[in-house]
Amino acid sequence: MHQSRLVKISKYLSYHLRHQPEKLGLTLDVGGWVPVEMLLAAAAKDGFPISADELQAVVAKNDKKRFSFDETKGKIRANQGHSVAVDLQLAAVKPPEKLYHGTAASAVDSILKQGLQKMSRHHVHLSAEIAIAKKVGERHGRPVVFIVDAAAMDAQGYPFYRSDNGVWLVDKVPPEFLQLLQQLQQIT
Repeated sequence: MHQSRLVKISKYLSYHLRHQPEKLGLTLDVGGWVPVEMLLAAAAKDGFPISADELQAVVAKNDKKRFSFDETKGKIRANQGHSVAVDLQLAAVKPPEKLYHGTAASAVDSILKQGLQKMSRHHVHLSAEIAIAKKVGERHGRPVVFIVDAAAMDAQGYPFYRSDNGVWLVDKVPPEFLQLLQQLQQIT
């Protein structure tokens, strides 16, 4: 299967499982799950047929691990990034001391004043690795990375969650817990 087909399927699934399930006539269950057979039938009806093998490949090979099957492989979900109301049933966990958030340089002034906000999503997305945060920031322009003092936030009672693909989630990050990483050009 060509990589371009996997990317198209991933984008299609992201749109429908994270933002517009109703456009396919789908309703997300508790946890964000959708029956696989229902998803495949809805995609075919929408004129975008996906085989079971293609779906397996997208879940297994997506570099960001955006999707997961349940333990029976009968249901699928997007791991995070939803703009629709959904309870992913994630339990709060203790974060590492530092986490990172990548964004575009054009957002720095606003973030330093207002902190990180979840905007239209359910959570602010953070990474445990600087390189991953940089890669996320590159999608929006010249990247910058913020260091998040997750240990201090945790000590003050901010709950952190970790999605199935390792992305750290939090409701917001106030500016006092942020520091701009200055040596980004040295990161490979």
